[in-house]
Amino acid sequence: MQAQWNGRVIARSYDIVSVDGNAYFPAEALDPSCIRPSSHTSVCGWKGTAHYYDLVVDGQVNANAVWFYPEPKEAAANIRGRVAFWKGVQVN
Repeated sequence: MQAQWNGRVIARSYDIVSVDGNAYFPAEALDPSCIRPSSHTSVCGWKGTAHYYDLVVDGQVNANAVWFYPEPKEAAANIRGRVAFWKGVQVN
């Protein structure tokens, strides 16, 4: 599978974990030149606290479009070290 935004592939991997309809890629599959840290967080009752990255591609910014759980709850341990996408990122 691959994730792309603004005409650029930002992640590619065959090692995908699907949770709640989202494809979680290994963090190392994410192109580090396309992200910058965000201070945004959100909380999922069963997964824990999500942290975010902004996508930055060709001068365009997609704020908080990448999320990850650095310390997921036990029920979501299979997404530790993985990232997922939304906000117009195409995953196929």
